[in-house]
Amino acid sequence: RLASLNPSACSQETKNILYQKAKEAFSDQHHSPAYYELILPYLGGAPAADLKVLSKDDVNMNVSTFVTLRRDSLMLLTPGEVQGLLGLHLPELAQWQSRAPVRDWAALQKQSELDELHIGLTGGVQEGYINLVTPKFPGGFGALLVGVSRFF
Repeated sequence: RLASLNPSACSQETKNILYQKAKEAFSDQHHSPAYYELILPYLGGAPAADLKVLSKDDVNMNVSTFVTLRRDSLMLLTPGEVQGLLGLHLPELAQWQSRAPVRDWAALQKQSELDELHIGLTGGVQEGYINLVTPKFPGGFGALLVGVSRFF
């Protein structure tokens, strides 16, 4: 419990395990202001649900910590939850907007919600647009249409 590790070089699976162990070890401190400092080295393994709860605690997470969070967890956070996590450091997020994972996270958000952060973050989905993924078929669409026309 008193040992401090640096799990940054560990595999994601190991980070996930270490986070769960740290969460259990510090569970009695969860409502203490010191909890964030205790759990901070292990946040790279935190699931989205735990980050969402942490976003309500005004932890003022550094952006350099934010970008090392579990990618799948980070992608599930709303702009409001990111604002809750970063607090005073929120304006720094705009400096990271062209780099992964911030760029990838922003691309999943509505641009109107990113605008509500008032930090100039761009890259979100515009209202009224639908993102489509065009499948690639061998032989092009002609082969697909010939195949479909046989059924009519």
